[in-house]
Amino acid sequence: MKNPTLQFSGQTPLGSYICLALAMLLTGVYVALCKPLGAAMPVFLLALLRFSMAALTVPHWLLPTHDAQPLSSRTWRLLFLQSFFGNFIFTICMIYGLQMTTALSAGIILACIPASIAILGVVFLREKIAPKMLTSIALGVGGLVLLASATREDAGASGSKPWLGNLLILTSVFCEAAYVIIGKKLSDSISPRRVAALINACGLALFMLPGLYQAYDFDFGCITPWLGLLLAFYALTASVICVWLWMTGLRNVPATQSGIFTVLMPVGAVLTGVIFLGENLSGMHLVALTLALSGLVLATWRPMQADAIAAQ
Repeated sequence: MKNPTLQFSGQTPLGSYICLALAMLLTGVYVALCKPLGAAMPVFLLALLRFSMAALTVPHWLLPTHDAQPLSSRTWRLLFLQSFFGNFIFTICMIYGLQMTTALSAGIILACIPASIAILGVVFLREKIAPKMLTSIALGVGGLVLLASATREDAGASGSKPWLGNLLILTSVFCEAAYVIIGKKLSDSISPRRVAALINACGLALFMLPGLYQAYDFDFGCITPWLGLLLAFYALTASVICVWLWMTGLRNVPATQSGIFTVLMPVGAVLTGVIFLGENLSGMHLVALTLALSGLVLATWRPMQADAIAAQ
């Protein structure tokens, strides 16, 4: 008799799908939870605590494998830039943005990540945009326009400057896209776990001085046990758990097919905002989310025949 637990490991197709789905769902959840964390402590201190906790959790990920090649100066520059945009600027824009808008709005904007990757691919990699990607971008823009209308109608729930918050979240989306674009240029000789650890170390270095400055006069006594649990969840999921789940899931799923699971990232952020943060999902928000998710699915969906060819 087969061990039923093996069906949910990363070594089977079903287990891989579960890993990929959990990685994206948890990403949306921890993005939304940045809102209460950002309201409780300064942004740079919060980021410093996140990267410090992650660095202490998996220090062995920094070590190269026995067959790893020495890192070139070009690779170090790419790692730094990937961390600068994907960790440093992304974190600042995301947390400050969530102080002025809702996690619900952030979730809708997160659905534009594939479209932003396509736009940056054209600008920096000279890639061509396929017709379906143009449609995806149009759907994403339509969702953002409706979100702007919903934000004006519900400014009281969104914050004093929800438009600025949404703009910062959109900036963080493009930072995430830059993270992906730069990642395409990194050498394949570096293991995914080591890349994650090195990028986390760069993030820790970038946030060290401003984080320590904010920590100097911060009252750590105001961090309740509940906030401490949220902080631990944020640090471990953002820098360790989601990376491990995603890389584990990719073992048995072609990268081209895995993109569809990014749909769960905005879904996770929206559900967290509505269920745990008490935000209101209006009809306009629902239509905007539907448009944005439709664009995301269109951008990442590939027929099974294409996946089979890519896997060969």
